[in-house]
This record gives sequence, structure tokens and C-alpha cells, in this order.
Amino acid sequence: MAEAAKKAFVTGHPVAHSRSPKIHSYWLAKYGVDGSYRAIDVAPDDFAEFVKTLKTNGYRGGNVTIPHKEAAFALAARRDDAAEQIGAVNTLWFEAGDLWGGNTDAHGFAANLDEHAPGWANNGPAVVLGAGGASRAVIHALIERGISDIRVVNRTLARAEELRHRFGARVSAHGTAATGELLADAGLLVNTSALGMHGNEGLSADPARLPDHAIVTDIVYVPLATPLLAAARARGLKTVDGLGMLLHQAVPGFERWFGIRPEVTAELRQMIVADLGAQGIAKERKA
Repeated sequence: MAEAAKKAFVTGHPVAHSRSPKIHSYWLAKYGVDGSYRAIDVAPDDFAEFVKTLKTNGYRGGNVTIPHKEAAFALAARRDDAAEQIGAVNTLWFEAGDLWGGNTDAHGFAANLDEHAPGWANNGPAVVLGAGGASRAVIHALIERGISDIRVVNRTLARAEELRHRFGARVSAHGTAATGELLADAGLLVNTSALGMHGNEGLSADPARLPDHAIVTDIVYVPLATPLLAAARARGLKTVDGLGMLLHQAVPGFERWFGIRPEVTAELRQMIVADLGAQGIAKERKA
């Protein structure tokens, strides 16, 4: 009897904007896998039931996005270390009969920098702009790579303080008024805030304050050329956009569900860039 097609998903509310189906469908075709990956919109009140019926409905697992990441954390029977440290789950899979929850955002962030700015982890101290869920994944990645001076800047100081308490002595908390001073000796600047996204344009920090060796990255990828990255390039600094984080964070999940570790290729990136451009929301800067 032939093995049933392997099924995975991404769920959120809303979820129609997700590029994950394009990424995973590309890999399914590239590696000749008999499988599917689809977007499923699930309202918060229905999420627990959705998770409960995953195995019955033939799913090997899937991705979880806003607003379900914390609920997925609570519902998973077991969790990997990244999920435990970050406090949120973005990937579900079954292993030895148990539903596991993992978080691949930190992996995606680090792998993106590994690809485009090799040696970045030796470029501390790091300044992280924003104190939301994404910043937790970034901080976890920075700690894992050995950066010992991580400065979190947030408009609401109390939220930055929460991250200091969560991650310990390597993290310090600061209000936005301190940004300029904090940048003076920073080797890495990371924007995790909404500033720079379409409808919320603005400069989250001034790259002119950074030393010449600094690397600037923005986890926002809509648009690809955020105001922060544009200013950093004009300053002559090394920059890394946020699209690679999206692509690399998808790798571990695909491997768990479909049994093949996929590659993030230039062809895949250009496919997603073209999709963003077709919707009139991104411009790829030519090298």
C-alpha cells in the first residue's frame, strides 16, 4: 500500500499574507517530495481544537504564526530549548507520539547573518531595537553565539526590563533617549521594531552614530530596503535585510515534516522577491 502524502501547514489569523506556502511548495517540487503545505486560517478560540485534531487529519506538523505562538507553546507536550528560552512556538511536529513545539526564529536570524555577514558574532556589542516577541528570538540567537553585551532599546522601558530579567546579565535595558550613546561602540545593530514597515516608516536609530565596522540588520522584509538599511548603506556600513531570516527559519520545519534538509538558494530568494514586488510592496536593491 502506497504511503500517504506528507501534509504540513501554516496557521495564523489572518494568514493569507504568509509566504511560507510559496517557500515550502518550492522545496517540495525541487526535491520531488509527495507532500503538501497549505495556509489555514484559525481563529484564536478554535486553535486548541485545531491542534488536538492534527494527527487525526493526517498532518505531520506545521508552522504557527501570530497570534497563536504562545498558545502553541502551552499546547505542546514537549518543547525544544529555543522555544523554552523564547517563550513561543512557531513550529510543531510529532516525535515518538508526542507533539513537539520548537522555535526556529533564532536559527533563521543567525543563519541569515552567517550567509550574508560571516563572522558577525565577533562584532559585539549588539544593540537590539524593540522588545516584542521577535526580539526574544534575536536575543536568544545572540546569546547562543556568545555575544555578552546585548543592549535592548525600547520606547517602553518596562518591556526592555522584562527581557533583561528573562535573559540575565548579558542583557541591559534602555529607553530610546539612550540610543545614540549606546551605538557609539556597537558592532551590531538589529531592528526588531515595526519602524520601517510600510505604513510605519521612520528611522529607528541613526547609523551615523555607529563605528565603521558595524553591521546593521533589520528583521523587517516588507519593504526589503527599510529606512534604517538605506541610511546604513549610505553611511557605508555592511547591511543584511530581513528576507533571509524568513527563508532560513523555514529549513528545520521542512526537514522534520518531509525528511529532507532543504537549501536556501538564490533562486528561492528571487522567487520571493518577485512575489513581494508583484504586490508592489518591495524593491530589491541591485548590488
